[in-house]
Amino acid sequence: MTGVEDFALRLRSGQAAKNAPSAPSALDWLCMTSIYLRVATLNDIPALRELIERSVRELQAGWYTAEQIEAAVRSVFGVDQQLIDDGTYYVAEIGGQLAGCGGWSKRGTLYGASHYDHSRNDVLLDPERDPARIRAFFTHPKFARKGVGRALLERCEEEARKAGFHSMEMASTLPGVPLYAAHGYEAFETFDVPLPGGQSIQVRRMSRRIE
Repeated sequence: MTGVEDFALRLRSGQAAKNAPSAPSALDWLCMTSIYLRVATLNDIPALRELIERSVRELQAGWYTAEQIEAAVRSVFGVDQQLIDDGTYYVAEIGGQLAGCGGWSKRGTLYGASHYDHSRNDVLLDPERDPARIRAFFTHPKFARKGVGRALLERCEEEARKAGFHSMEMASTLPGVPLYAAHGYEAFETFDVPLPGGQSIQVRRMSRRIE
């Protein structure tokens, strides 16, 4: 992302400041409300685990039962270290606080944390033939609906395009479908992801051309 693109992203995120009483300076407000994206590191893993668990428990309530959510937190949802090792996983920060995370992948795995064995397929994809994967998007509840998911999605598409991919694919949880649909992704399959204790959650497979 260029400096100009980063500034534009920060500026878009600060539009709500216009009518704030006793508003801070424009520069102060920009710092407090801008979305800063960076590549995730292994040192981020403990904080990412906490964010993911809180995001799932709060933002997916109403879409899945409490039993489904707890089973998912113990299995499919979590950090996929392969994404960090590949340098394709990103952290979003607002005002110095962890606001979200998400990434893309050049490997076959469609979903799941490192410890979730049902869907592991780390074979490298062919950019000319295969779609890159959108992977493991989570937003901190405090920063929901503030453009975090969209910023991460645009960054992932940009990087996948640079790597030669022409399309993207994902397995989206139900609460994530509206975000991806608004960004041009279309669902073409619905399936159940198996969880411990005989539980499962429904997800939708979605795709989009990025040329």
